[in-house]
Amino acid sequence: MNSFSIKQITFLLTVTITGVIFSVIFHHPLVIGFLPGYLVLVYLSKQNKQSVKQILKISIRGIFKTKIVILILFLVSFLLPSWYLSGTIDQMVKIALYLINPHYFYVLTFIAAMVFSMLLGTTVGTLSAIGIPILGTAVVLNLPTAVVAGALVSGAFVGDRTSPFSSAHQLLAHTLELPVKKQWSAMFLTTLIAVVLSMLFYGGFDFFSTEKIIQTVTFEWSELTLLQFIPPVILLLFVLFRLSIIYAFLSSILSAAIISIVEGAALPKVASALWNGIEGLGGGFLHMYELLLFLALAGAYNGLVEELNVIQPYLDKWLQSSTSLTGDTVKTFSATLLISVIAANQTLPIILTGRSFLPHWKNKYGEEELARVMGDTTMLFPGMVPWSVLAIMCSTIVGVPILEYLPYALFLWILPLLTLMVSLFKHVKKSKRAVVA
Repeated sequence: MNSFSIKQITFLLTVTITGVIFSVIFHHPLVIGFLPGYLVLVYLSKQNKQSVKQILKISIRGIFKTKIVILILFLVSFLLPSWYLSGTIDQMVKIALYLINPHYFYVLTFIAAMVFSMLLGTTVGTLSAIGIPILGTAVVLNLPTAVVAGALVSGAFVGDRTSPFSSAHQLLAHTLELPVKKQWSAMFLTTLIAVVLSMLFYGGFDFFSTEKIIQTVTFEWSELTLLQFIPPVILLLFVLFRLSIIYAFLSSILSAAIISIVEGAALPKVASALWNGIEGLGGGFLHMYELLLFLALAGAYNGLVEELNVIQPYLDKWLQSSTSLTGDTVKTFSATLLISVIAANQTLPIILTGRSFLPHWKNKYGEEELARVMGDTTMLFPGMVPWSVLAIMCSTIVGVPILEYLPYALFLWILPLLTLMVSLFKHVKKSKRAVVA
C-alpha cells in the first residue's frame, strides 16, 4: 500500500477542517461541511492505488463501527418528548428544585454529575440520567443553561476519564499495557487539582449570581405520583447494572409513551411529539436526522483514515528525535489533538496515540507518564471538538450547543494545561538534580 504524502494529508486536513468550520459558523448541517473532506479522502485513496470497490467496503465497515452511536442518538431524539408527555420531566424538575439548593446550584450540579459518572463510568449515561431534570430546574430558576450544561459535562467527564468502570479508561489501560490501578494513580494528581479548580470555578458563579435567583416553583411531596418515576428509574437501573444503553433508552421511551397514553394523551399527539419534538424544549426525529447522516459519513471517513494508515507513518518519524519530557508532552498533545480533530471519536485517538507513542515513552519515561498525558488530553479532546461524536452526543442530550457551554466546561480544558505544567515541573526538577550531581 502506497503511503499518503505530506502534501496530500495537508490538503485533506485543510478541506476537512475548512468545511466543518464553515458549517459551524454559518449554521449549516455538519454533513454538508464534512462531505468535501470525505470526497477528497476518496480521491486521494484512489490516487494511492485503492479501487472504488475497496474504498466503498472500507467506508461501510467504518459506518458499521459507529452504528451503536447512531442508534443511541436516534433513540435520544425520542427521550425528551416522551418524558415530557408522560409528566416525568415536570416531576423531576420539582424534585431537583427541592433537593438542590438554588444558591449553590452550579457547584452542586458539578458534584452530582461527578459522583454519578464515577459510579456509572459513562458521560452519555450520566447526562441522560440527570441532565434533563437539572437543566429543566435551571430554566425554572432563570439560570443560564450554558453554564449549567458546562458544569454537567465537566462532572460527567470526570468519571468517563477516571472511573475504573469507564470503557474509555479501560481501553486506555489496555492500549498502554498498564494495570488500571497504576493508571488511576498516574492520573490522580492532575485529577485532584482539576476537580478542586472546577469546584472553585462553579462556586464563584454561585457566589456572584445568588441575588439573581428567583424561586418560582413550590413543591409538596404529595404531588408526586409513582407512575411518572418509571421511565427514569428504568433508564437508571439499566445503566447501573451496566446493561445495554440501547435497551435502556428503548425501554424508558416505550414506558413513557405508554404512560402518556394512559394519562390521556392521544396516540397521534404522542407520534407527532416523537417526530417533531416539543416546542421550546426540542427533541424529535426531525431535529436529529441531519446529525445521524453526519455520524454515518464521519464513520466512513474514520474507516478510511484508520485502515489506509493515513497518519501513522508520520507520527513514527516525528518521535525519532526526542528532547525532554516537556517536549514529548507537547508532541503527544499536538498529535492527539490532530487525531481527535480528524477522527471525530474517542476510540481512535486512544488507540492510535497509545500504540504509536508507547514504545518511545516506555523507554524514556515509563507507561505511567504517558497514561497521565493521554488521560489529560486524548480522553478529553473528543469532548471539545465540535464535530466529534462524543461532543455531539453531550450537546444533544443537554440541549445546548457545544460552543456555548464549552467555555464553562472547565474540567475539559484545564487538564491539558495542567499536564503541560506537571511535565515542565518534572523536567525542571530532573535538570536541577542533574546539575547538582
